[in-house]
Order: sequence, then C-alpha cells, then structure tokens
Amino acid sequence: MRTWMILGVLCVATSSAAQEWKAHKGDVPFDAASLSAHLSGQTLVFFDEGRSVFESNGQYQYTYGGGGTWFGHWIVADNSTVCVTFVTGVERCDRIVENGGRLVMQTADGLRFPVKEIEAHS
Repeated sequence: MRTWMILGVLCVATSSAAQEWKAHKGDVPFDAASLSAHLSGQTLVFFDEGRSVFESNGQYQYTYGGGGTWFGHWIVADNSTVCVTFVTGVERCDRIVENGGRLVMQTADGLRFPVKEIEAHS
C-alpha cells in the first residue's frame, strides 16, 4: 500500500521541466524514445505488489497491493520522466531509471521504488 499512497493519495502536480532529480550512484536515465519503448505495453510490478500498467494507447492504471485502482493517461517527458494525468485531473511526474539492471521509479520528493518485475501484455 505504501507505493499506492505515493502514486495516488499524495498526487501533486509537478512540472518535469522544473524538477531537479537527484541521481543516485549507478542510475542510468533513459532518453524519451527509450523510456517510451520500455513502458509501452508493460506492467511494472513493485515489491508491495502494486502494479503500474502502461497501455500502448496511452491509458494508465495503478492498482495497489490490496486492491483499488486509479485510472489516467501517461506520456513520456524529458529527463527520463513519465507523467500521468489521472481522471481526477491531478498530474504527477516520476523519474524512471535503470540501476543495477533493475528499473527504479523515483518520486518528485526523492522516494525510490525498485521494480520487482516487468510483465508484457497485449
């Protein structure tokens, strides 16, 4: 539920252009095209069983480990960043990098959530 709280409940509008992301040792950022290719048609599963679904048509859904789903649309921005606009109108941007062979999602306030696994879907 912790990831869900970060992804849904604490949604804050964030401009990716204004955001200064703190890099950690070993972080490898993506360019926009590479990040889009990594996310499109994929589900990122976090260690708390939260799931971020990035449909290839731009639709997004986040389901947290205990149930409950938030819906929206996703786009890739500069600086290895993906932004989601939820159906509520709230937007949030997170940075996704690779570190040690694993994707890691970093929130605007610096929290980091490693991805446990990536599932492809059609």
